Amino acid sequence: MGNDSAMQTRNNVKGNEKIYDVVVIGSGAGGGTVVHSLTKQGVKVLLLEAGGPLNPAKDFKEHMMPWQVPHRGAGEDGRYYFGGMRYGYFEAPNGYWDIPGEPYTVAPGNRFSWFRSRIVGGRTNHFGRISLRFSDYDFKPYSTDGLGDDWPITYEDVAPWYDKAEAFIGVHGTREGLRTAPDGVFQPPPAPRVHEVLIQKSAAKLGIPVIAARKAMITKAHNGRAACHYCGHCGRGCLTASAYTSSQVQIFPALKTGNLELRTHAMVRSIEMGKSGLAESVVYIDKLTRQERRVKARVIVLAASSCESSRILLNSKSPSFPNGLANSSGVVGKYLTDTVGLSVRGQIPALEGLMHYDTDGIRGMHTYIPWWLFGKKLDFPRGYHVEMGGGFAQPQVGTFTGTANRFQSYGKALKKQIRQDYGTYIGFTGRGEMIPNAKSYCEIDPTATDEYGIPVLRFHFAWSDYEIKQSLHMRQTFTDIIRNLGGRPETITATGITTGGEVIHELGTARMGKDPRTSAVNGYNQAHDVKNLFIADGAPFVSNPDKNPTLTIIALGMRMSEYLAEEMRKGNV
Repeated sequence: MGNDSAMQTRNNVKGNEKIYDVVVIGSGAGGGTVVHSLTKQGVKVLLLEAGGPLNPAKDFKEHMMPWQVPHRGAGEDGRYYFGGMRYGYFEAPNGYWDIPGEPYTVAPGNRFSWFRSRIVGGRTNHFGRISLRFSDYDFKPYSTDGLGDDWPITYEDVAPWYDKAEAFIGVHGTREGLRTAPDGVFQPPPAPRVHEVLIQKSAAKLGIPVIAARKAMITKAHNGRAACHYCGHCGRGCLTASAYTSSQVQIFPALKTGNLELRTHAMVRSIEMGKSGLAESVVYIDKLTRQERRVKARVIVLAASSCESSRILLNSKSPSFPNGLANSSGVVGKYLTDTVGLSVRGQIPALEGLMHYDTDGIRGMHTYIPWWLFGKKLDFPRGYHVEMGGGFAQPQVGTFTGTANRFQSYGKALKKQIRQDYGTYIGFTGRGEMIPNAKSYCEIDPTATDEYGIPVLRFHFAWSDYEIKQSLHMRQTFTDIIRNLGGRPETITATGITTGGEVIHELGTARMGKDPRTSAVNGYNQAHDVKNLFIADGAPFVSNPDKNPTLTIIALGMRMSEYLAEEMRKGNV
């Protein structure tokens, strides 16, 4: 591809101004996939990341023990004890709900939490690696039950790219032949632990299937990456890259091709149009110098996360696009969704006195429950899958806070109770589908800006009765499984449903579709209004099924990248 005449504009200059083939904004699953796919084909790419660089050897605390750090991991000055830590001290650099100088607002009467990852690799440095394919009906929700809208693409369109994504990043699992959980290209899964075997037996009595989890963590050496060594600390970062991250698996290899330039601390303000009616340049703030910079490219790819990409589009106003770039449809920022979540935990007497054994394995679950009631008449549409936890987690600051609070004892009595309770709890977390609604969207706040002078987002969010009823079904299911094990479920207040944004699966703010009047991009993630503008994160999603979105972002990113490369070869963009 590097010798193709259509690609030779890459180093054309006007004066000393370089024009890149492609500028990609954001380095998470979507951005990492695009830069890896394009640089392999000889495309010269500039990657802009709002956060800092990543050095796994320095930034990951994979095998660090609590006794090796001040305050045993309670953070600087023991801030854990005062509610000053959302995530544990040992976790990989993963971002924040509240970033000093980078606020967002929430409309009165609404609740929404927006998580931003400000580091190379974005959320992929710390996410759960759950990698589930969407089902055939997930791409055609309206045709299935009359709610929402159909995607302009089908499962058959995406299936080959699921194959390629799984084969490349490495996903473990088992083939089950379930419509609700399509099979993929799997490595062998880790064995279930004792509590997972008990859950499987209890759920079976209720007609609920429990199968091997599907995660982007390799159990066999793959593409130069070592197999998982089952330390159980995946959330701390993985020095062997056994757990997929876009940083280690895609961006660092892309840098070695010589076709990728990476600029960190680049806070994008807007995208500017050229006289030809195409997107021409990206304007960003260098966060270290506070200087405004501008870069030009033949093609621009947004992959900053659903809401951040929408923020950039809505801030990119011009005479041609007074309501924001590529927004003649008015849908940018609209149809915001998050995953429905609810958790229930319970103490299982059958696990008391169990010999302590190594339950580290792969962090989180080795088994999960796919949706098992598809086609059944319920009081809510769609469905959810179930994630589970338990076992003997490594004790650290806060591990036994709950036990101490419950029994209000101290000394030998407290130690005895801690030892008796340790490893006897199991937990269930539901992850369900939200139906897009008109009350959930993001827009530019009319007055608030961040410290760089860039207008910020204001969020509106509301669960509907569909999601509330679904969460109640989750609670009943989890309670039944725990009680069937002879356990004692903990009481949760009200519905227990998560706050919007809390699951960090926000999608759908620049949806794809066939009609430019009702959608922002086409089936290849290409803007209807601006043919050299693409969106490679979760913003183009038309729906938010009960499957975690990362695998689909990667698959669609691969599909988009091949289409884009071909369009560039033809000179169409």
